[in-house]
Amino acid sequence: MVDEHEHICWGGGHHHHGGHTLSAHQLCARYGDVTALSSISFSASCGHTLALIGPNGAGKSTLLNLLAGLIQPSSGTILWNDAPLYNARQEIAYMPQRTEVDWRFPITVRELVEMGRYPATGIWKSLRRHDHEIVDRALASLELQDLQKRQIGALSGGQQQRAFLARALAQEAHILLLDEPFTGLDVPGTESLARLLRALAEEGRLVIASHHDLSTASRIFDLSMLLNRSAIAFGATADVLTEENLFTAFGKRHITISV
Repeated sequence: MVDEHEHICWGGGHHHHGGHTLSAHQLCARYGDVTALSSISFSASCGHTLALIGPNGAGKSTLLNLLAGLIQPSSGTILWNDAPLYNARQEIAYMPQRTEVDWRFPITVRELVEMGRYPATGIWKSLRRHDHEIVDRALASLELQDLQKRQIGALSGGQQQRAFLARALAQEAHILLLDEPFTGLDVPGTESLARLLRALAEEGRLVIASHHDLSTASRIFDLSMLLNRSAIAFGATADVLTEENLFTAFGKRHITISV
């Protein structure tokens, strides 16, 4: 894990003293008369991996959508380095669930990764040499050079996840938001993606992902938030995934989690 007070961000290669911190204060989200989330507060810095854990309908995807700016909170604030998060949307990369992506869309791996440059260049402007170099580096970092001309629908599940992460690298994002990234992956794919997420955090990013597998959470994420419409516990994964907290969140007893 990198030092929170001095880390190097992948894209720019500059040191940032004091770290980068994402903070949520009393976040609430409603869909009509239905309260999806209430009173969510937490703070996490670059260099960490944070799991959002809870039963179906607990609000994990809603929280990710709030952080990504895809929906607006009913109340509460989200701050990035003590300033409103909407001032720094280009520093956030969001990866949806694989089931939400139209894999039949005719786009190659390289074209998908190039989309990560749009926040910096604009959609209609041609990529400059500098942008192409960043795309090349992102593809190389995710070992996708040999697949860059392949259609995204022809990739395996693990390769598809890597392609979206390469797009996030090309965006030079500090915050990576992933919705159930391990769903549908086999054991080797899960282990490969887990190593990658830890490596991305160690390079100086904040990785936040919804996660459902309690048996792997402690190996992948150093921080966890357990929630069910509201936050039940937040902190080090070993401290969060206790039998008592899990019973509060899921309403049933779980086998002891190895942390």
